[in-house]
Amino acid sequence: MRRQFDRLRRDYPRMGAVLHRMSRPGWALVRVPVGVFFILGGLLAILPIFGLWMIPVGLLLLAVDVPLLRRPVSAAMIRLRRRAETFRQRRKR
Repeated sequence: MRRQFDRLRRDYPRMGAVLHRMSRPGWALVRVPVGVFFILGGLLAILPIFGLWMIPVGLLLLAVDVPLLRRPVSAAMIRLRRRAETFRQRRKR
């Protein structure tokens, strides 16, 4: 999971800076409620402010503190990164 965060930080510096701050060890009291809020907000995607993009962000935040979520979230990050790279390569052609 840590390697995936490092790769995300390197590929997307803005998002990576926020993830770096939020993944600090003492921030668990902030991460868990914010992660739950993002997931619940993603379920309310029909409203203008909320969207489906909030669900993966909430899962990322929760995966830092919930060991059960680390492996599936890390695997999903790897799959999505590979798909994005494939998409970029196809677009270049």
